[in-house]
Amino acid sequence: MPTEAVTFGAGCFWGVEYVFERVPGVVHTEAGYAGGLTEHPTYEEVCSHTTGHAEVVRVTFDPEVVSLEQLLEVFWAMHDPTQVDRQGPDVGDQYRSAIFVGSDEQRASAESSRERAQERFDRPIATQIVEAGMFWPAEDYHQRYYDKNGHEPYCHVMPWGTLQELGLVRA
Repeated sequence: MPTEAVTFGAGCFWGVEYVFERVPGVVHTEAGYAGGLTEHPTYEEVCSHTTGHAEVVRVTFDPEVVSLEQLLEVFWAMHDPTQVDRQGPDVGDQYRSAIFVGSDEQRASAESSRERAQERFDRPIATQIVEAGMFWPAEDYHQRYYDKNGHEPYCHVMPWGTLQELGLVRA
């Protein structure tokens, strides 16, 4: 099965991972750091605002089951992309909204999707669309955090309506 990967930043990576791992066709998620300068950053370093990294989730998916366009719709529905360097109660540059693309095709899809999504928001979308660059996996305790700890995300919404509209889950 050929897969593709794209990396999303939409606030705290715990909630982003929680949402994407429930999308049919997503075969793997991994919380990590991207968009910064420091090699092998730690959570503490990222939170110090000295590395330039965002908390992100690399989403590996089967394009025969779920398209990048569908994943982008889930991304827009799970968070408020008009907020700059924050998501809900989480504030800091590591919580910025970003799509880290791995190809010209992904960039074109992300830019087109952002234009369509803007029609749903009163304020300008602040989401950055940038080259993927290096992805650094987060520490083990951050992986599948909510599943391990029996909690649900506090600053992301599970976009069930969007998933139903996209035909990814049944009503």
